[in-house]
Amino acid sequence: MKGELGLKKIFNSFNKNGHKIEKTPYLYLSPTLILMAVLLIIPIFMILRYSFFDNVIINKNPVFVGFQNYINVLTDPDFIVAAKNTLFFVSVSVIAHLVIGLFFAMLLNTDYLGEKTKGIFRVIYALPWMFTASVIAILWKMMLNPHGIINYLLQVGNLASTNIAWLSSRSFALMAVTLINIWAGYPFYMISILAGLQGISGDLYEAAAIDGATPVKQFFYITLPQLKPILISLLTLDFVWTIQQFALIWLTTGGGPINATETFSTYIYKQAFSRYQYSQASASAGIVLFICTILAIFYARQQKART
Repeated sequence: MKGELGLKKIFNSFNKNGHKIEKTPYLYLSPTLILMAVLLIIPIFMILRYSFFDNVIINKNPVFVGFQNYINVLTDPDFIVAAKNTLFFVSVSVIAHLVIGLFFAMLLNTDYLGEKTKGIFRVIYALPWMFTASVIAILWKMMLNPHGIINYLLQVGNLASTNIAWLSSRSFALMAVTLINIWAGYPFYMISILAGLQGISGDLYEAAAIDGATPVKQFFYITLPQLKPILISLLTLDFVWTIQQFALIWLTTGGGPINATETFSTYIYKQAFSRYQYSQASASAGIVLFICTILAIFYARQQKART
């Protein structure tokens, strides 16, 4: 007790208006704040600083070049290709995650399935989310092999006459990688939306049914509005995670063939660790950070509007 009273005397003070300022909570938060500064704030500051200099890391005396690195990146044909691929990869993945996750969540929330059946389906549907990126990459590389199960099923169903090199073809590689990412990411939506569906009061649906609302109208006027806060959070997080997706693409195609699956993440990695252009890699990372920051501001405003 004496020790606690002593701490309160040390860390509690009064401001000019006479209101007590509790400093003890900040003491307990200090380890987390220090860790965030070391692992998050300082690295971001260093990357942004590197983006305004040339020959950083390699040269002990880098030259300040202003926005020249950003100009070089934005006019680089490889970066433009990476931007187009990233736009396709992110937009298709996020939309597919939402649609598939919402469908399976509503399927698992229906009263037409028994509890045991729902439990089995939950485990099956959530399996892709439990695998690591390396396991997913190896699994799908085997399935999408020219002599793999996917081509076999297509030929058995008369949907293809020849073996397709899904991950080695410029025509199919980006679609194949996007499909893998969709398969690996939809369980996050499914589990989150299912939790939201179970939190919607059944009285709303009963009242709507009494008023003659069809299941379709109930979905658009009750289910979606009730899920809106969850959906906005999911879309925001998924956008940020997908635009930064690296392991899955690198382990399956490495950004190839001939930049067919090059995205922001693989482009930045190659600039830094293959071409040793750390300044341009930092500028690319700064551009991605700017995009994610805009989305984060939008998300914060949406959350503030709810309060």
